[in-house]
Amino acid sequence: MSISKLFDLTGKTALITGYNRGIGKAMAEALSEAGADIIGVSSSQVSENSDIQKSIGAAGRKFYPFQADLGNRESIYAFIQNVKSAHTQIDILVNNAGIILREPAASHSDDYWDKVLNINLDAPYILSREFGKEMIARGYGKIIFTASLLTFQGGINVPGYTASKSAIGGLIKALANEWAGKGVNVNGIAPGYINTDNTEALRNDPVRSKSILDRIPAGRWGMPEDFKGPTVFLASDASSYVNGTILTVDGGWMGR
Repeated sequence: MSISKLFDLTGKTALITGYNRGIGKAMAEALSEAGADIIGVSSSQVSENSDIQKSIGAAGRKFYPFQADLGNRESIYAFIQNVKSAHTQIDILVNNAGIILREPAASHSDDYWDKVLNINLDAPYILSREFGKEMIARGYGKIIFTASLLTFQGGINVPGYTASKSAIGGLIKALANEWAGKGVNVNGIAPGYINTDNTEALRNDPVRSKSILDRIPAGRWGMPEDFKGPTVFLASDASSYVNGTILTVDGGWMGR
């Protein structure tokens, strides 16, 4: 197979959570540019002339927006039913949506813990199980999780987030162990320190920002566009023998 065909997603349908800004928006744009139609789910309804809708349309692909509260199981299951009623096949699932709530561990409340774990861990597992079983039946599918550097490290003042992303690392491997031989590739992407809403507090702290940049060999904060190539790679036939891997996109942070 030629290189261009290996990365070609024409005829595929990708479902991505948390698609309307930051890394998720770049992922959705990349998948559409590679040929996939996009089903997007977000906690808020996007306008009909949103930037992401325009980008996907400019790529010549179809865009189907859905609204769901990924922190609420009833909402998740209703969303799954609605998608399955409207779309016969999901080829690519990108579990990108997530939240981070900052509070020292000694005062990190049950409410904070539950909110983070519900969205960052429970929802991705449920979506992967419900769409994954259909991928297994067809013998083909791609599932991508957005992990984190805190899949590998402890972080500071984000115990719930660290716990959720550490668990995502284990879930990626667990699903890959079961599903790799059934034609379903399960992998993850671990963003480093990226210029998004989640890192605004760090970027606005001159001391923390300097300490972070001093450790990144690339010498800069990452940008959402840095995730386009890795996402298409893991969503395409180019990664057909890649299973249970977490690809760090971090400017070299984990190599220090």
